[in-house]
Amino acid sequence: MDQSEAPILEALRDYQQRGELSYTPPGHKQARGADPRVRAVLGDAVFTSDVLAIGGLDDHQESHQVLMRAEELMAEAVHARLTFFSTCGSSLSVKAAMLAVAGPQEKLLVGRDAHKSVVSGLILSGVRPVWVEPQWDHERHLAHPPSPASFEAAFAQHPDARGALVTSPTPYGACADLAAIAQVCHQRGRPLIVDEAWGAHLPFHPDLPSWAMDAGADVCVTSIHKMGSGLEQGSVFHLGGDLIDPAVLASRADLLGTTSPSVLIYAGLDGWRRQMAQHGKQLLGDALDLAYRVRAEIETIDGLHVNDRADFVGPGRAADLDPLPVVIDLAQTGTTGYRAAKWLRERHAIDVHLTDHRRISAQFTHADSPETARPLLAALRELSRCADELRDAPQVAVPSPQDLRLEQACLPRDAYFGATEDVPPAQAAGRISAEMLTPYPPGVPAALPGERLTEPVLRYLRTGLDAGMRIPDAADERLRTVRVLARAAQAD
Repeated sequence: MDQSEAPILEALRDYQQRGELSYTPPGHKQARGADPRVRAVLGDAVFTSDVLAIGGLDDHQESHQVLMRAEELMAEAVHARLTFFSTCGSSLSVKAAMLAVAGPQEKLLVGRDAHKSVVSGLILSGVRPVWVEPQWDHERHLAHPPSPASFEAAFAQHPDARGALVTSPTPYGACADLAAIAQVCHQRGRPLIVDEAWGAHLPFHPDLPSWAMDAGADVCVTSIHKMGSGLEQGSVFHLGGDLIDPAVLASRADLLGTTSPSVLIYAGLDGWRRQMAQHGKQLLGDALDLAYRVRAEIETIDGLHVNDRADFVGPGRAADLDPLPVVIDLAQTGTTGYRAAKWLRERHAIDVHLTDHRRISAQFTHADSPETARPLLAALRELSRCADELRDAPQVAVPSPQDLRLEQACLPRDAYFGATEDVPPAQAAGRISAEMLTPYPPGVPAALPGERLTEPVLRYLRTGLDAGMRIPDAADERLRTVRVLARAAQAD
């Protein structure tokens, strides 16, 4: 196929040039009805590109197959059998993939470091999770993806599991041994789903970790807006092999997706694929060179350490590392990532991505340059000089890996939809959570519906909130109360 094509962008250009008069949604009618104050901020291009996908970009019969051609081009570019576009983010895409593999009450092996969107999929579907433990770095209090041996052991104990799901890369850049995990699954005729939301760039440069499709995954979900040039909510999921019926996967996506997809988001996906197919190796090569230089420069700043392969990769840890997330350990400064991130935003108007009890992460992409790196490095140098004023940050009581792991007492779906009550945290230990309690970002639940709460985890969340952690999905974001399964429902 001709990767210089961009079917959606070309159709959108043609639509605008024809000057079509629309008596359909969107109601702003090519910006004519939009509030001038809104147009002054957003610009008219947003509105003139906001058209119906069917009956606008394409006709009502989709006779030009604009979306289909764009998806075929994407599939070829990333070595997938089929590709599906989503305008609802990878949060929808991963749910569709799960529902294509397992149904209500059926088992699915899931790495416990999964994103909250996976847990949402379990709640909606009634799938029974078999949790596969991550590989814990006791020294750094950090989880890496589960090992192939852990999936092997889980299948041995649960041979009726319908498949497996693993997250790789993690938001910290740590990658699983996908080829080996895929082999574990395929020896049993079971599919592997990879939540590769942070890996959209991986197919386009040989020095990056292995891409899920090349490693033998059956479904790969990726967020183009995270490490690519797509707009927020732009996601694609790719199908490989023959263990999953593409019609079933498409049906599950249709079940969950919107009937009013954003052509703006589609166009972003289409344009990014063309950009990467034509120039990705050069763009990502430049990004990697810049990230390595920035990493080396940060290492010279007193009190700061950039986590690298020596920290994250090896036996009992990750199988590989994406170097573009520049993860900075602040432990020697005596402050927390929460305090440092707030200081960087307030003093230097710099937003970092991940924050936790001892780290911040500066996410580099092909969009960065020496010009964007210089302000970050200058701010980090000043942060180091001001470490004394940051050391009074509230400390987070991070549990040991053993204490962080909770018992799954009932299905996530049963706990979430069961009769509930709100209790003070002091009374919540021993009770079954009826809600997700998720430090965000990165969005991995510390407790999820159906898990039995413990004092170490509750203390971790309470001290985390005091330190600057966000728990946006809790019924009470300040955790003055915790939503738990009512005792009567628990007895039933």
